[in-house]
Amino acid sequence: VVGHSEIVGKPLSLLLLEKFATVTVCHIGTSKAGKLEEHVKSAEILIVAVGKANLIKGEWVKEGAIVIDVGINRVADKIAGDVEFETAEKRASYITPVPGGVGPLTVAMLMRNLVEATKLQELN
Repeated sequence: VVGHSEIVGKPLSLLLLEKFATVTVCHIGTSKAGKLEEHVKSAEILIVAVGKANLIKGEWVKEGAIVIDVGINRVADKIAGDVEFETAEKRASYITPVPGGVGPLTVAMLMRNLVEATKLQELN
């Protein structure tokens, strides 16, 4: 997991740990120490949520890895993720696009949670 925010990185890392995944969390210190590329290159599942356009270079992505790009960044008149999509998709077995990848799923889960909360409220 690249990024340790309270919104994505930390909660997602904890969810993965609960499922007995071996999780490595990379943050600004990892990057400053020059270790980010090394960790990315070894990841079988790479989840990136840092808010910095194209931070993860496509050639860093391990062949066959699954890449989930949560980043949303404005670059000129376009929206870009945290991963260089064009080069990464050549190496990854699956990669989420930005826009159109994680965002619609987030909206769907918010709606599901809203419906569940409404049902619980009606019971009380």
